[in-house]
Order: sequence, then structure tokens, then C-alpha cells
Amino acid sequence: MNQSTIENRTFDEIAIGDSACLQRRLTLEDIKLFAAMSGDVNPAHVDEDYAKSSRFHEVIAHGMWGGSLISTVLGTQLPGPGTLYLGQTLRFHTPVGLGDLLTVTVTVAEKDQAKHRLIFDCECRNQDGKVVISGQAEVLAPTEKVLRPRWVLPQVHLTERVHLHRLLAAAKDGAPIRTAVVHPVDRESLLGAVVAKEAGLIEPVLIGPEARIRAAAEAAEVDLGNKGDFKIVAVEHSHAAAAKAVELVHAGQADALMKGSLHTDELMHVIVAEAGGLRTERRMSHIFAFDVPTYERPLFITDAAINVSPTLDDKRDIVQNAIDLARALGIEAPKVAILSAVETVNPRIQSTLDAAALGKMADRGQIRGGLVDGPLAFDNAVSPEAAKIKQLISPVAGQADILVVPDLEAGNMLAKQLEYLGGAEGAGIVLGARVPIVLTSRADDTMSRMASCALAKLFVHARREQLA
Repeated sequence: MNQSTIENRTFDEIAIGDSACLQRRLTLEDIKLFAAMSGDVNPAHVDEDYAKSSRFHEVIAHGMWGGSLISTVLGTQLPGPGTLYLGQTLRFHTPVGLGDLLTVTVTVAEKDQAKHRLIFDCECRNQDGKVVISGQAEVLAPTEKVLRPRWVLPQVHLTERVHLHRLLAAAKDGAPIRTAVVHPVDRESLLGAVVAKEAGLIEPVLIGPEARIRAAAEAAEVDLGNKGDFKIVAVEHSHAAAAKAVELVHAGQADALMKGSLHTDELMHVIVAEAGGLRTERRMSHIFAFDVPTYERPLFITDAAINVSPTLDDKRDIVQNAIDLARALGIEAPKVAILSAVETVNPRIQSTLDAAALGKMADRGQIRGGLVDGPLAFDNAVSPEAAKIKQLISPVAGQADILVVPDLEAGNMLAKQLEYLGGAEGAGIVLGARVPIVLTSRADDTMSRMASCALAKLFVHARREQLA
């Protein structure tokens, strides 16, 4: 059979007893794609845990695999293109479960010469040979020959936020962390704090002009008086709110900070101040935690928001901050790819020299807790196929957890490309200060804000366990 073309069999070419078949294995991806197209969100169909724990482990096999697979055989093989499906009567005998291998067979049972109609006996068996579906289908067969190029089906990727949902699930345990929310005077920033509180992630202290905070609450349709003792610390303006938040950290009354409706520069100016700020011996850096639909693991990108042109010393801290976060999320030995334009050291490209130095620093124990390699080009860092073609021998290439970019410009562009062209959704956090800082963007949705709070909570609890 020529796989590049599709050809039918006309009514006159078909005899009683002719048959065709198709095999297909039922996967969870098939089920969810069907659910997305049909709107069928019955938990017996789309919730794997529910399906496994109930008698409805048949998922959507009866509707999808009974009608659709039979229709596929008739429309693509026998009779093939030009066939008009007139009707079917099917009986479902045995439930079909995830992983079952189904064989659909259609056999010509009757021919109506006057109307060019065919009656097919239809049967579907599982991998054990048991009949799970049987019945008949009636079609109007084509009378003219059709031979056309076969249409190549597109690869469909469902943008289900698997990693973000797992992150939120992991953060359910443990007490919420006390979080100073700086200047939450618009609907989005206030609602993000409220939802994170309801999810048990944070215990927010709202810092800002009280009248504007309450106006934001009204816009968000949130009654602060009925949401569980929201504490409001009234100050006159955003700069005072940032200063007060830092003061609460020094007083031991806040475990984390969360950016509200103020510019990042204004908040960070107070945090990085030599006197009274939240500096430590380590350079502060921002880490994105992305859920990329086409990547099998969470993907961390750093630094795309704080350090404009980091030095080698800065990059050492940037790498260590990212490793510490990944380990707090349960990744025991995160794989760190130091990105550049090429995967070989080139004296004319500073980022390749920095990458080589960072790899050696990791070998010497100056960076701990992860596997560090570079320079690596982006494709070699995330694609096993690209790494294989380049014959790279590396514990990181093709399977990176963390991408360390050369500078802020590269990181910012990479992060936004993943988000706006790659369907990625992410959370963001700043580490290296005395407490983690949830650095949200005005464009972030509620899921991203909640996930950022989850990052902060998991990091705070992991650090407490280390110090205990």
C-alpha cells in the first residue's frame, strides 16, 4: 500500500465478504483530546484517578472508539474516500480501558445495486480477542474512482498545566507562609493574594493605602471582612509600602514578599539597599518556573528579570539560587545547562567562557547540588535528538531542568517566546535575599500568581527543614 496516497474502492469493485481492519491503542492523550473537542468532561472519562477507582474504567471507548474508529475504516479504506455514512447500530459488550489495543474489522454483508448502498458487519476486539463492540453500518458507496495525496495529520499537543498542577498539589501540605503583599491596590494583585490564601499557600499582610486596597477588593468582588482576618497595614504610597514590607521581614513578621501594583524597580530598590535592605552574601536573581506543553519536565529559566549583564561571580550565585529552588521542589540533582549560541568554547564569545568556568566551579564544589554543563546551545540543552546529532556526551544535554541565560535580554526574550509562541505558563520568584520574593507581572493570570506563591511556600519550608 502506498502510504503517501489514499484510494477508494468503488461500489462495482466491492464484493460481499470483502473486509478491512484498523488497530489503535487507547491512550489518555486520545481521551483528553476527544474531551477537549466534544466538551465531555465526565470524570469517568477524563480523570485517570477517578477512572481507576471506579467501575467506569471504560472511559469514552464506546462513543469514541465504537463510532469513530469504524467510521475511520469505512472512510479511509473500505470503501474509502467518497463514502457517505448513513447510519449504524452498535452493541457494546465489554468496557474498554486505558492501554487496550483495539482491532476494528468491517465486512461487507449486503449490496443494494439500485441505490449503491452497502451494509457492513462491524466488530471490535480487544488484545485478548474478546468482542467489545458489534453491530452494523450502512453507507452510500462511491461510484467514481478517487486517488489523492494522503493528508498528514498534524501533531496535537494539549496545553494541560500538568507541572503547575503538581506544584500546587505539592504545596498543599504545611502551614501557609506569612507574606507581605506590597501595594495590592489593583484588582489582579489583590485577587492573586486572596486566591493564594484560600489555597492555603500564604497568610497575606496587605500593605498600602487602605482606601485603595478596599476599592480593589470591591472591584474584585472580595469582602475582606469575610475572608479570614485579612490584615491591612495602612501606609500612604507604594514606596512606603515597600519599606514597611522590608521592616516586617527584619522584625520576623514576614516569611516572604509579594509584589503588588508597583514597578519592580521601586520594590527592588528598597530590597537591595545597603542599609536596611534584605541583602545576603549571595547575589539576588529571578527564576522562572515554566510549564511548557512540549517538554516533559518543569523548565526553569534564570535570570530574565533582575541582573542585566551578570559577571561570572554573579552567574555562580544565579546558578546556585536556581539549584536551591529546584531541590526545594523535589528535584534531587537538577540538570543545569549554561546557554550560549554554540556548544563549544569560543574565546570571542564571552558566554562560552563563562559557561566553561561555571562547569569547572561545579566540579570544584563552588556550586553544589546540581549537574552543571556548558556551553550548550538551546536546542542541545532541551532536545535529545539535537544533542545526539552533535555527538555531545553530557549528563545535561537534551534533558536540562534549568536554563541559565547569558544576560537579561536573552532571558527575557526566551521566556516571552515560550509563553506567547510555545503556550508555556509560568511562575516567578526572586531568591538570594533574606526571604523569597514573589515577583509577579501585571499580565500574570491567577494560576501564575498562585504558582509563584507555591514556589515561595515550598522554598521556605525546605529551608526550615535544612536549618532544623
